[in-house]
Amino acid sequence: MKTDLKKRFAMVLATWFGSGLIKVAPGTWGSVAALPFAWVIYHMWRAPGLALATVVVFLIGIWVSDVHARDLPDDDPSEIVIDEVAGMWLTLLVVPPDLLYYALGFVFFRIADIWKPWPVCWADRKMKGGTGIMLDDIFAGVYAAIALLVVRLWFQ
Repeated sequence: MKTDLKKRFAMVLATWFGSGLIKVAPGTWGSVAALPFAWVIYHMWRAPGLALATVVVFLIGIWVSDVHARDLPDDDPSEIVIDEVAGMWLTLLVVPPDLLYYALGFVFFRIADIWKPWPVCWADRKMKGGTGIMLDDIFAGVYAAIALLVVRLWFQ
């Protein structure tokens, strides 16, 4: 029974409360599902809270991704989207909660996650298990955060 509960818990978090189970573009849906959480976390605890939440989700994501992926045929199953959550939150760390910034951050993150510039592609291909699943989206989040910060600074 403990194993079933552990697997269920891992599945719920790895798929970010089921958003990754949407068959069409699960990574996009996982990124969308991350946005309201980021908004609330930022309003409650500001940027330091969102930064801490990002680290916590990244670390938990390594474990739940590893546990959930064991039962699936793919090394990086598309239904695991907790990596998108961590990457999306990392992207949003450089801006205050604002609909335009969040929309741009979403677009920049999805571009970096899909395009996979180096080292995103390296982490995607070479790193295995939960660490590999999580790390490529962290790198994509760094690219997206830089792009979003440039836009923010340009228009200030």
